[in-house]
Amino acid sequence: MMVLRRGNSPEKLNQLANFRDCDLFSDQEKAALHYAEIITKSDVQVNTEDQERLRQHFNDDEIIELTAIISFQNMSSKFNAALDVPPQGFCQIKPASPPKD
Repeated sequence: MMVLRRGNSPEKLNQLANFRDCDLFSDQEKAALHYAEIITKSDVQVNTEDQERLRQHFNDDEIIELTAIISFQNMSSKFNAALDVPPQGFCQIKPASPPKD
């Protein structure tokens, strides 16, 4: 796995879903992961508090780069889903709840 070859630990990867409450992640990583979650969801908008949190750890150019990387990964996910490319198990997303009548 590329993430492990780049120096991340299996423990950290296993705790990704719990990043908010996990001491393995720095405040900068938590801000980036929170931002990634927000911009991945179509029904959520980045708010002032989210922007301020990012700016504590990243400058404008870094935020643009982070946004581009997250957006590319989201596009890749849609592309792979459309072509039935199997997931590699990096992200454990809970299925959406069925709509209520």
